[in-house]
Amino acid sequence: MINCLIVDDEPLAAILLENHISKIDHLKLTGKAENAMAAYALLQNQTIDLMFLDINMPYLNGIDFLKSLPRKPKTIFTTAYRDFAIEGFELEAIDYLLKPITFERFFKAVGRVMRNTSDSEEEFMIFRTEGMNRKISISDIVYFESQGNDVKIVLKTAESFTSKNKITDLESLLALRGFLRVHRSFIINTEFVTAFNTEEVHLGAYQIPVGRSYKHEFGTFITTLSKNRLL
Repeated sequence: MINCLIVDDEPLAAILLENHISKIDHLKLTGKAENAMAAYALLQNQTIDLMFLDINMPYLNGIDFLKSLPRKPKTIFTTAYRDFAIEGFELEAIDYLLKPITFERFFKAVGRVMRNTSDSEEEFMIFRTEGMNRKISISDIVYFESQGNDVKIVLKTAESFTSKNKITDLESLLALRGFLRVHRSFIINTEFVTAFNTEEVHLGAYQIPVGRSYKHEFGTFITTLSKNRLL
C-alpha cells in the first residue's frame, strides 16, 4: 500500500486527485493539505510514500517547499504551469502533471511508483508504428518531431520512424526525463546537446530550431546546464 498526500490549495483539483487515487487499490490517501506548512506538519506525523504537490500555492510554492525538506517523499508535481518542469527534473520528481489531469495520465505517473523502478533500471516507451508495438529505450531517443497527426522519433543510431502520437502529450510525459520542448514541432533529449545559441540547438549532426515562444524555457535550461557542468 502506497500512502499518499495531496498538497493543493485548489479544492476542485484536490477532489479530482482524490477521485483518481480512490480508483487504484495500491494507493491510500493518508492526508490533504492546502499549503506547505500544513503539509510539513503531516509529513512529520505520518508516513508518506508519495506526495502530489501543487506549485503555485500561498506562502511557499511547491518547488521551494520540496527543496526545504531534508527527507523527500516520492513526488509528482501537479500544476497548471509548464514553466517549472526543469526545476522539477532537478529535484528528481517522479513526474510533472499539467492540470486538468486525466486519469490516464495520472495512472501512467503512479505506475512508475507502483513498479518500484530503481534508478539503474532502464526506462522505455511503447510506440505504435507500421502495425506493430515497438519498445524503445528512452535514453536512445535523440528528438521528436511533430508531423501533422504523427510524430517522428529519431534514435541515436540515426534510425527514425513515425508513430500516432501528439507532441503535447509527449511533452508532459517526458518533461522530467531530461527532455525539453524547444519548438512547437520539436522535443529534444538534452543529453545529446552538443552546441547551441539563441536560435538553434545542435544534437550532434542534427540542427533543431528554437521557437520564439520557447526561448525563455530554453534559456533557463542553458543557465542550469552552465551552472551544473561548468560550461
